[in-house]
Amino acid sequence: MRVNAKAIAVTAAAALALAATAAAQVMQTIDKKSLTLDGARQVIAAAKAEAKKLNAPGGVIAVVDDGGNLMALERLDGTFAAGANISIGKARTAVQFKRPTRFFEELINSSGKGRTVMASLNDFTPLIGGVPIMVDNQVVGGVGVSGAASAQQDEELAIAGANSLGNPHGMAMLPVTYIPGKDVSAAFAKGAVLIGDEPGRNYMVHASRRETPGQAEVHNLDTDIIYVLDGTATFVTGGTVVDGKETAPNELRGASIRDGQTYKLAKGDVVIVPANTPHWFVETTKPFLYYVVKVR
Repeated sequence: MRVNAKAIAVTAAAALALAATAAAQVMQTIDKKSLTLDGARQVIAAAKAEAKKLNAPGGVIAVVDDGGNLMALERLDGTFAAGANISIGKARTAVQFKRPTRFFEELINSSGKGRTVMASLNDFTPLIGGVPIMVDNQVVGGVGVSGAASAQQDEELAIAGANSLGNPHGMAMLPVTYIPGKDVSAAFAKGAVLIGDEPGRNYMVHASRRETPGQAEVHNLDTDIIYVLDGTATFVTGGTVVDGKETAPNELRGASIRDGQTYKLAKGDVVIVPANTPHWFVETTKPFLYYVVKVR
């Protein structure tokens, strides 16, 4: 049988062209996650369960899709009428900007001249209580809550709802935090919190300063990661806290530690103190500066 090389070449070229076209079409599209009605109802159910757990006095829970269109809404008993529109606005704002509405309320309240103009944007509700719903790192919708006991509780209910669909690491999507060096220096000058324990965040960062020794401490929920920036200290961990008393929920303070292990800390050292572990700065130079990251 005679083989037609020219025909084979033409056929191969055509096949390659079709494959290239198909590959280009694949590259021009992406797999997109969508929020279903059942998913929206699951978000509301999780938020309601959190409301019951926290004994929230009321609240309206709204869920929107990734275009900001309302999918589901439920109003708990005792919630004021305007809560529905506010919760929808929070959910839409979280979706449109792909970040929690806390960011915008804090930005407007803390920023100087010019930022308040943001409040005049259409369909923009810069009030704490709106959170994007994330699935596989894609924003598939948003949940907004209004009318609970406080703005923080609004956000806690929204986060519980969003997390029910598998947000990465069980957290709401939070903005990147940048702190200029001058602000960090100012924090170390007095000892201050750089990043607080806000809803959706399971860590805190302290710019810590010691002029004198302190009390023995135990944090029941927090692991302390300590990085020494300047100075030296004698640091004791483990053992038993002497005359320990609860000074705040899950926080214990005492006069000293008995039978602990002693470390001499200096610049560049790192020490990690797990939750429930007694620790005590026995003596320090003046000043002793160190970062503390508290992980809950």
